[in-house]
Amino acid sequence: MNSRPASVSARPVDDYRDSIEQLLRPLAARPVEAVTVPDALGRQLADDVRSPVDLPVFRNSAMDGYAVRAASVAVTPVTLPLVGVVAAGNAGQTPLPPATAIKVMTGAPIPPGADCVIPVEDVHSDDGSVTIERGRGAGEFVREPGTDVRAGDLLVGAGTTLTPRHIAALAAVGLPSVPVFRAVRAAVITTGDELVDAGSTLRPGQIYNSNGIALAAALTANGVDVVSVAHSTDDPAQFRKLLSAATGAADVVFTSGGVSKGDFEVVKDVLAPLGGQFGSVAMQPGGPQGLTVVEGVPVLSFPGNPVSTMVSFEVFARPILRHLSGLPDVEIYELPLHNEVARSPQGKRQFLRGRLIRPKSGELPALHRYPEAVEVVSGPGSHLIAGMAWADVLIDVPAEITSLPAGAAVRVWSL
Repeated sequence: MNSRPASVSARPVDDYRDSIEQLLRPLAARPVEAVTVPDALGRQLADDVRSPVDLPVFRNSAMDGYAVRAASVAVTPVTLPLVGVVAAGNAGQTPLPPATAIKVMTGAPIPPGADCVIPVEDVHSDDGSVTIERGRGAGEFVREPGTDVRAGDLLVGAGTTLTPRHIAALAAVGLPSVPVFRAVRAAVITTGDELVDAGSTLRPGQIYNSNGIALAAALTANGVDVVSVAHSTDDPAQFRKLLSAATGAADVVFTSGGVSKGDFEVVKDVLAPLGGQFGSVAMQPGGPQGLTVVEGVPVLSFPGNPVSTMVSFEVFARPILRHLSGLPDVEIYELPLHNEVARSPQGKRQFLRGRLIRPKSGELPALHRYPEAVEVVSGPGSHLIAGMAWADVLIDVPAEITSLPAGAAVRVWSL
């Protein structure tokens, strides 16, 4: 493992990420809105929700079978007259006479007087009577009111990000809507004369615009409401118009492209005079970055190469957005390298694409201290977007490290 002194000419990754998090952290104080329970999936609950009813609401059968009095089946086998049938949804208020049985379906009300249910597997029926082969004690296969939750009990706590299991519980107690924090709203603007939409015929010098779709997908997957996705040419007037619309509708704006040191850097040209901070972060890919506040709205400007855009989002935006959305933190942990990193740029923190694998018998002993290892997939180039599709993690190589042998422990970020 080789190391050299890190360069100080570019801003450290952690320092830049802290600046972004400071800008976005106030978005935690978002308004509260009521949404219907079906639409609340993935939203963060703003207040405690207490059950308005007991669950179960009434005594009901846990099985398809026969409701009886336990005293009537204390000695078996025993044959009892069948006096009726109660289906789920019936009122079930007719009392059960002693030494009789009534057929009940799962979820059907238990008739007054009955105190247990005999499963159909333990019963033979014939000509209006049932022969019960095995007795049951009082309470068996009977669901009593409130044994799941009592009216007034806490059902789901404030701050919970609602998953399907929470939605099921909220629906089961009959709640039509719940209070949630409004999702963070984001707008995306991609830039560049060379970009065209999918389905278009490429002319010389053109490429398909993946960044708008990719950023919108990444934002949505991390609990953000994407309010617009737009594309600007390298014309500053068009970019200003799109930016004005974006800052008027969103809590945060993401741009890609136009932030480097070349000509036609439309994002930097428009935003730098507005106080935008543009420069280099000590990382690869994703070095050129920009950060501006326009009309009170943070604008995060990523470089335009597809991998640079995606890695920038993963490193700088995803952790804080997940926190704001109440989602679990990005998982960062250590694994051994399956293959070497022959060269990493001096003074730059490199984020390589990695795939999780299980070490095979006979491989490096260092690999067998872990259940998994990570292998580098694709090259380091910021244009190699297919490698992102093959990857499970980003491999985080520190800025002071210039090479790593197979078997070395590295930090990985789950994608």
